[in-house]
Formats: sequence, structure tokens, C-alpha cells
Amino acid sequence: MQTMKAHRRMTSQRGLSLTGLMLVLFLLGMSGLFAAKVVPTITEYLTIQRSIESAKASGGTVRETQNYFDRQSSVNGVTAIAGKDLEMRKNGEQLEISFAYQKKITLFGPVSLLIDYAGSTEKNTDKNAKK
Repeated sequence: MQTMKAHRRMTSQRGLSLTGLMLVLFLLGMSGLFAAKVVPTITEYLTIQRSIESAKASGGTVRETQNYFDRQSSVNGVTAIAGKDLEMRKNGEQLEISFAYQKKITLFGPVSLLIDYAGSTEKNTDKNAKK
């Protein structure tokens, strides 16, 4: 009797069933679709952030800064915002630039993802003050 149980344990199948394989492939496909749709918007956001830092460093008037940002955006392929969408204000002697926009990503059919992006050249001094 014990040898039959030991034999059954040794010959029992192990591995992934067809249903399990289909589930794993579905999850991998959905993850790949999600990444393929979201990663370009993240890189565009990071490009915008670098562009406003560069525009701030270029100095000049508000209009010159907007034009500089527009030139940077056209070179880098940014389509989400333009120079006129930037919010600028003086903080002492420095010009601080900020932006905010939404990006709607259609995943499939009626399913969409809405991401709110926002950024600024202003450094957060609250973190430094608490240390």
C-alpha cells in the first residue's frame, strides 16, 4: 500500500496546465499593452520637465522663455503642451515655470486611462527645512 502511494507521488504530473498557461499569457499581454501605451507619456513628461529647466536657465522675458520652450518641444517631439500653456511667475529674481496637463490613453474598446501630469522648476524647500 505504501509503495503505491509513493509511486503515485513520484508519477504525479507537475507543471502548468493549459488554462494556467493561457492566464499567464493574458496577464503578460495586458502588462505589455499597458507599458507600451503608458511609457511614451512618461518619457514625454520627463522631456517637458527637462525643457522647462532648460528654458528657465536660458533666461530672458516670459515671451522669450515660451519661444525657447516651443523650439525645444518641436525638436523633442512634445505635443502635449506648448509654450503658451506654461505658467510663469517671478520668485524674487528668478522666473519659476510650472505646467499641468492631462493625458488620456485609450487601452482597448471603451477602456481608457487618464493621467494627470504636473511639474515645476521651483525647488521644494520644505524638505530641506525639516532636516
